[in-house]
Amino acid sequence: MPVTIGALRESAPGETRVSVVPEIAEKWAAAGARVMIERGAGVRAAFPDPLYRNVTWADNAAAVLSSSDVLLVVQPLTVEQTSALKPGAVVVGFMQAHANAAGVKALRDRQITSFAMELVPRISRAQSMDALSSQASVAGYKAVLIAADTLDRFLPMLTTAAGTIRPAQVLVIGVGVAGLQAIATARRLGAVVEAYDVRAATREQVRSLGAKFIDTGVSAEGAGGYARELTAEEKQRQQEVLDARIAVADALITTAAVPGRRAPRIVSRAAIERMKAGAIIVDIAAEQGGNCELTQPGQMIEHHGVKIIGAVNLPAQMPFHASDMYARNLYNFLKPAISKPQPGQEAALAIDFQDEVYAQSCVTHAGVIKHEPTRTLVEGSP
Repeated sequence: MPVTIGALRESAPGETRVSVVPEIAEKWAAAGARVMIERGAGVRAAFPDPLYRNVTWADNAAAVLSSSDVLLVVQPLTVEQTSALKPGAVVVGFMQAHANAAGVKALRDRQITSFAMELVPRISRAQSMDALSSQASVAGYKAVLIAADTLDRFLPMLTTAAGTIRPAQVLVIGVGVAGLQAIATARRLGAVVEAYDVRAATREQVRSLGAKFIDTGVSAEGAGGYARELTAEEKQRQQEVLDARIAVADALITTAAVPGRRAPRIVSRAAIERMKAGAIIVDIAAEQGGNCELTQPGQMIEHHGVKIIGAVNLPAQMPFHASDMYARNLYNFLKPAISKPQPGQEAALAIDFQDEVYAQSCVTHAGVIKHEPTRTLVEGSP
């Protein structure tokens, strides 16, 4: 039998994405793999079953779990789903290992090989596999649309018979992929945009999109393109400058995050209370604890006339393109491990653990937690 690649109808609350879209299903089939998909897996992402070709359909998740050599997922599997996996199976997707100790233990104990897409190294060769970036671009775009829809004023400048309406002031904190997309989207909608990031290298990126970079005198360049944790003095200096800019913003988009750790707290209660009535905060980092002190994940609250939106899983609110990009990320990640069949031969799975992409993104293998920070978190220090 050729290697079987499976995809489920995601069961996590609010999750609408799918890990295999029709175009990618055909690519897997062309590579010699057998593709097994649970019926209805793509319906919520606008990929109904008739769009898929050359796939084997499964009537339930159990059939996919017990038959897949490689299971492609969006959200982490539950412990129960892991227990139903085929022995020796490989799971690839977002693992959220730092917040999913029970799930990691289950993968370890079942001797399942698992790869976390959020751990794919940010190297040139792996850009096409970078699922964090592809999904963050959706989140940044959607965050601005949510702000524009909730805000009680126009974003662009308008000249009307009743007079000229000034453009809205939008402030974006965190200039990663999500932040850059938020800046670009807010600019397209006609807002005046300011942005801030502790990494000074983002200054030119911000300016290239037509926004103003806020200089607080604090720089925190970190490894792998991420920001390092700031010292207490640096945070205080940063806060003083940012609070002044937050106070005049009509819409504040916060996107700052440190992978595998709680999101940095940047927007204090006091800063919120200085904002104008009717202002909006959209906190993309809500699932990691939030950049705003008052953020409630998955909720919109109001404090002193300011609406604070704890945005969660924004890519699931645009599942068509989010799924399309994510499925391509998974394909580019796994395809090098699928041998190209010769005429009359079937595709096989051969993972090269010497390859830094697979080595650094592996969470569990052969009954061992391979990712050291996760192992320390789950099992403790040796």
